[in-house]
Amino acid sequence: MPQKDYVKASRPKARTSKPRQSGAGRAAAKTAPTAKPWLLLAITSLLIGGFIYFLWFLNQQPAVEVTAAPAPPKTVKKDDLPVKPTEEPYQYIKELENKEVKVEVTEQQAAGPYQMQCGSFRVQTQAETMKAQIAFVGFSSEIRRTDGNNGVWYRVVLGPYESKRQATADRNRLRQQGINTCQIWNWS
Repeated sequence: MPQKDYVKASRPKARTSKPRQSGAGRAAAKTAPTAKPWLLLAITSLLIGGFIYFLWFLNQQPAVEVTAAPAPPKTVKKDDLPVKPTEEPYQYIKELENKEVKVEVTEQQAAGPYQMQCGSFRVQTQAETMKAQIAFVGFSSEIRRTDGNNGVWYRVVLGPYESKRQATADRNRLRQQGINTCQIWNWS
């Protein structure tokens, strides 16, 4: 048994109450021209004719020649430069040739060895995990156990470094690998 479509068959459509026209009246209403084609043709031909007249009018105009005004004759100026001196007027050039400058260079004292701490943990297994991550980057680190006022801490430390620049270079390489917790300390 075929299924019945209840949505379409729910209600019959209501008829609108318009006055009915006869068959001839409806056909006349549908075929009534809305625009007059002879008017459109007349306007188009008028525009085309006006454009052609405009082009003809421009062609009939006499050409205007533009003549340049005669240029005034150029006068040749004599070279009015001063005479080149035979001797240098400035004395500092000769003085600086034989001048010796003494500069005092002071040696900078090394600030001391640096170390880099990458983590401080209460549990030793967490410190060993951090040490393994640092080893995968290619650096060797060590775990130092410290007894502080608030308990035992396991610190992951790299170094010592002779300069802060070396420590900063290693810290930047660790940051590229995702280890962002390292701090540089002066180890004195």
